[in-house]
Amino acid sequence: MNNTWTDRWNDRYSSEEFAYGEEPNNYLKEQLEKLKTGSILFPAEGEGRNAIFAAKSGWKVAAFDISAEGKNKALKLAEANNVQIDYHVGELETLAYKAEQFDAIALIYAHFPAEIKASIHKTLNQYLRKDGFIIFEAFSKKHLEYLAINDKVGGPKDIESLFSIEEIQADFPTYEIIQLEEKEIELNEGLFHNGKGSVIRFVGKKK
Repeated sequence: MNNTWTDRWNDRYSSEEFAYGEEPNNYLKEQLEKLKTGSILFPAEGEGRNAIFAAKSGWKVAAFDISAEGKNKALKLAEANNVQIDYHVGELETLAYKAEQFDAIALIYAHFPAEIKASIHKTLNQYLRKDGFIIFEAFSKKHLEYLAINDKVGGPKDIESLFSIEEIQADFPTYEIIQLEEKEIELNEGLFHNGKGSVIRFVGKKK
């Protein structure tokens, strides 16, 4: 990933206020509460709101992001909530995760650059054990229509970085689909996710 991408996220996470708030994503919270606790990985975890919720719920939490500023905020939030998370800074291929290490992987607005997003999904699949779960929420390709009306809802402005149901099916072909839908939702997450948007939601169980 280029320095411009890293600098963008370091800049976003450098202020004292949390860019996407301190509360967990609603879909993540709802889905995680249905699962038996175990080990979970949060890619592109930013300031840690979802990882801290999982840790408070009894999960053993690992997370990574390209932003050192994000990690700093996440560790402060973890300390404030009296939990620990294993948080690394770097790109996925540089991190020493093991095959079938995790019981769940949560991809919450993990919008990687368009040219690598599918390969990252396929790499993450290796780190999930059989019968483990993917929990996914991110903006759909239709979201550009919502951005045109209200840019405060946030999200990528290029269609290639957004998701479709077909892309998720292609990236996670060996999964029992528990839920896969495109949906209009109302977001109220910190400074940068506010208003109506269109998302893809996916929960899959690895066969």
